[in-house]
Amino acid sequence: MDSLTQIVLGAAVGEAVLGKKVGNKAMLWGAIAGTIPDLDVLSKLFVDNVTANELHRGFSHSILFSILAAPLLGWLIAKLYKNKEADWKDWSKLMFLGLFTHPILDAFTSWGTQLFWPLDYKVAINNIFVVDPLYTVPFLIFVIIAMFYKRTHPKRKKYNNLGLYVSSFYLLITLVLQQSAMANFSNNLENQHIQYNEIQTRPTPLNSILWTANIETDNSFLIGYYSLLDEDEIIDFSEFPKNHHLLGEMRNDPLIPRLIKLSEGWYTIEKVNDSVYFNDLRFGTLGIGEDAKRFVFSYELYYNDNGELMARERERDVNEASPLLKKLFNRVLGNKS
Repeated sequence: MDSLTQIVLGAAVGEAVLGKKVGNKAMLWGAIAGTIPDLDVLSKLFVDNVTANELHRGFSHSILFSILAAPLLGWLIAKLYKNKEADWKDWSKLMFLGLFTHPILDAFTSWGTQLFWPLDYKVAINNIFVVDPLYTVPFLIFVIIAMFYKRTHPKRKKYNNLGLYVSSFYLLITLVLQQSAMANFSNNLENQHIQYNEIQTRPTPLNSILWTANIETDNSFLIGYYSLLDEDEIIDFSEFPKNHHLLGEMRNDPLIPRLIKLSEGWYTIEKVNDSVYFNDLRFGTLGIGEDAKRFVFSYELYYNDNGELMARERERDVNEASPLLKKLFNRVLGNKS
């Protein structure tokens, strides 16, 4: 999830664990704990894009990291305050839960989280987008309200718990909505006599009303959209040829298996003029339907001066964001029968 959401979750968890003993300091350190796992993004300063994306949501998002880091951080915080309100064990518990709930929440998104690192397995439930105001805003409001009550006031605990309950309940709702969307996509594929190998369903940006599905067939991928507000339940699928053959001799380079693993096999190859692009389908397209001209995550493949195959992320035009969001919002409101 986005940084703000993780800060809010960490603050709420910190308050639930230690708020009655140390007040807003529990929220502060909970928020810090909720931020720490995402410091792995700093790897982009030292390594290439592919390596950085491989490292993201890896060790720092694992159960092992939470277990190892929590006692050390708890000891440092206990040394900092040197009071009897909370000891090393109290702070370690707070830091563990603040660190651990971060990857748990991330596991519900599309990117996937290596909770069981060093085991090579990602948990990705795909039921919530990485930024979802319906999850974050109510949660944030309850946590802010709780902050203004004294640590021993019963309403402080009440509002903090409400934030945790409401946000958790929303996550459960999105799981139900996901299954509903999946059933609709599956029915449409069956009714349209489309044979497929695998289907993956996830929400579109900033909402849980409009859902999209990636469908793998033998030679291509299909992408469709379904809004819970649709009047016409017939889904039109856009087709994107795999074009894996366009890799040519590149396929023999060690970089390609790394990209395939990173995309979990959901990829197409695209050739534009003399440039070859590796498209990661898991995060959708920049646009919907006929406007879907390119994918959100796309790597340009090229050889450097030393003849080594490299990959750089394809630049995105920020000026396209506003009209794309407008079209997304219109599609959320449903299609016409």
